[in-house]
Amino acid sequence: MTNQELAELANSGGPYRGKAVFELVDRARADDDAASQLDQLSRLPALREDRAFHLVSLAWAAIIGLLAAETAQARARAYAAFEALNRTEQTHFLAYVGAERIEDAHPRI
Repeated sequence: MTNQELAELANSGGPYRGKAVFELVDRARADDDAASQLDQLSRLPALREDRAFHLVSLAWAAIIGLLAAETAQARARAYAAFEALNRTEQTHFLAYVGAERIEDAHPRI
């Protein structure tokens, strides 16, 4: 599937939403378009509410994937996506990734 098709699948919901997000995460290190799609997906209310487990939403998974890609573009998109979260979510996110600031977060996938 193309990045756009994966993004549409993630946006449409259903049982493959998470798989589509994680496939884009896998592509983000080598594909700036995949990083762009993850940034956009992380802002969707449906992905912010869809929990992979406990507090971790699919939006968080997208942001973590962007951070883990460790490219300049992916990290810039991760910072912007993080800023779009509300303050409570930002606090919980930073605690989850074990960082005081988003710029200090370097998760590994």
